[in-house]
Amino acid sequence: MSRPRPLHMVPDPPPPTPADEAARLLALDAYGLLDSVAESAYDDIVRLAATLCDTPGAALALLDRERVWFKARIGVAPSELPRSHSICSELIWQSQPGRLLTIDDVGGDPRFAPLGLSLEDGRALRFYAGAPLWTPDGHPLGTVCVLDAVPRRLRPAQAEGLAALGRQTQHLFELRRYALEQRRLLSEREAFALQMESAQADLLRRNEQLQHSASHDALTGLLNRSALAQLQGSPDTVHRLGRAAYTLMLIDVDHFKQVNDRHGHLLGDRALRAVADAVAASIRDDDVAIRYGGEEFLVVLPGTRLADAAEVGERIRRRVARSSLPFALTVSIGMAAGEPGRDGPEQVFDRADQALYRAKAGGRDRLVADEG
Repeated sequence: MSRPRPLHMVPDPPPPTPADEAARLLALDAYGLLDSVAESAYDDIVRLAATLCDTPGAALALLDRERVWFKARIGVAPSELPRSHSICSELIWQSQPGRLLTIDDVGGDPRFAPLGLSLEDGRALRFYAGAPLWTPDGHPLGTVCVLDAVPRRLRPAQAEGLAALGRQTQHLFELRRYALEQRRLLSEREAFALQMESAQADLLRRNEQLQHSASHDALTGLLNRSALAQLQGSPDTVHRLGRAAYTLMLIDVDHFKQVNDRHGHLLGDRALRAVADAVAASIRDDDVAIRYGGEEFLVVLPGTRLADAAEVGERIRRRVARSSLPFALTVSIGMAAGEPGRDGPEQVFDRADQALYRAKAGGRDRLVADEG
């Protein structure tokens, strides 16, 4: 028996090269169709194809690497076939856009008769017609095909209708790919926005760290002389000190040079941190503590009268004396009060400094308040 000639047969093109196949598979993956869940739009196309062509079977077949997978099907039992057992896989390379692939009598075609293909009800497959599906840049993806258990030919209207369903399927594919691409771009933009927010937060955090480093003493964590200069130049600070009574306190570590000489600078640093910890634990959040010099500390207590400030100073002195150091550590403290409208900060500082001098001259490890 001679080999039947399919309708619209064109000369066999050369087989695709591996590079062509790799590009085709990438194009197919871009649609996100393989192994996806059933969708009514594609199920409807298959139903229309079977109804239009009056066939018991129809399918939307996609040509994967080693299989043909059915996105939608009627009258076809398996959800996929090996490519070696697929009419679509054989004929797709002979296809041209807009032209159907047809086998009027599958049983009489030596290429496909030995495959023993059948419909869902067990009857042997005898008729195949498929509208090839293409990407816009010319990669074949699969077919919308109709199947029957008897040899036959499509009427012209049926052939035109099947070709139209193939074109509509391609439109659906492109809409799907566009939607996936838009979701990908949106996801990338959202990820980029999150990266920008993270980078901005990191930049803000680094800026805060730099500001903190610039205004705080690295050893004790208290404010430094640079921060004091900023406070002195701040109208808000001047206004705050000028509207209510405040106390300024100067603290000096007793015999600190001897601490360094006898015990070394590492323990000297521990001693300074112990004093800073005692200060921080004794004052309020609104109070200001500054490492003023090597072993000198300045504390400003806004809204605090001298008597109340003296209690704070004594707490600091006692905490320092109880520090867990391998040697005794004490501090001398001088204090002076500032009254709104009467005293400038420089005058109050000088009076506190004089009180500190008297504390050290009087034997150290004590608090002296300026009563002037």
